[in-house]
Amino acid sequence: MPKPDTTWGIVATIKAPTQDTLKFAAHHLELGAHRVHIYLDAPDELAFAHLKAHPKVRVTTCDDAYWIKWGKERPDMHQPRQSLNATRTYRRNPQVDWLAHIDVDEFLWPAQPLDQILAAVTPETLCLRARPREQLAGPGDWFKGFIPPGPDRSRLISDLFPLYGRFVKGGFLSHVAGKVIVRTGLDKIGIRIHNAFQGGKTQVPSADLTDVPLLHCHAKDWEDWRRSLAFRRSKGAYRASLAPNIARDKGGLSMHELLAEIEDQEGEAGLRAFYDELNAISPEGRQRLADQDLLYQCPLDLDRKLRKQFPDFG
Repeated sequence: MPKPDTTWGIVATIKAPTQDTLKFAAHHLELGAHRVHIYLDAPDELAFAHLKAHPKVRVTTCDDAYWIKWGKERPDMHQPRQSLNATRTYRRNPQVDWLAHIDVDEFLWPAQPLDQILAAVTPETLCLRARPREQLAGPGDWFKGFIPPGPDRSRLISDLFPLYGRFVKGGFLSHVAGKVIVRTGLDKIGIRIHNAFQGGKTQVPSADLTDVPLLHCHAKDWEDWRRSLAFRRSKGAYRASLAPNIARDKGGLSMHELLAEIEDQEGEAGLRAFYDELNAISPEGRQRLADQDLLYQCPLDLDRKLRKQFPDFG
């Protein structure tokens, strides 16, 4: 019989508006997180005060004194800062049985209480993976689903997104790797953005959590996506170091190269056309997703959760 008291928590390094940080925490507290570990990547006194007051939240401000204390120079890129903080939390007793490393724009969405799902996991399973659903622009909290790898994946993505699907992995603007939830108490664990490693370079095998999607609010609307584009092309999801979806000898381009080519040749209108297709803005685009059972409505209701978990905010 699975034990009934399996606990879980999250760890995140966040640089976001105060309200977004609190909504992220509130959502996972509402789901039943036993601990929410938040590292503020830049000082935010208001967020810190509200998070510190919550009994299930552990909050740290990553200022210069923080990095000096740990004997490290602050990494220039946010990805290693996230990984260092997640690993540090894991190794310093996170006070839970399972720890997930996710971002402020990502929300676990289990089909049933997550503690029950995790309690039923076999003891030999050390790492789980929540695959993403990517938010679509517009009202209603609509998301497009993850398409598992397989012989028909490329054809399906090209059918769903005829202009740009072949260049975009999984038909997603952002990652399809998902995020890991790691069983705690293991030796020499290092947590990265999408994986966990043990003893340096040995990746901990992960099993997909098919009933726990990760809602990824990568681009809330056109203005939000366009405003973030320069940063993502230089340091984020579209940076030059990431590989193309398909081999270069078959015409493949990385997202960095694809977006640069679109902008050079078609300007702002081309970028908007790219965004619109990947967000299935047209009724026909939404219908194509629906026909393949890849269109989901997931009402996050973040305002209500914020009011409940942090009633003194605002």
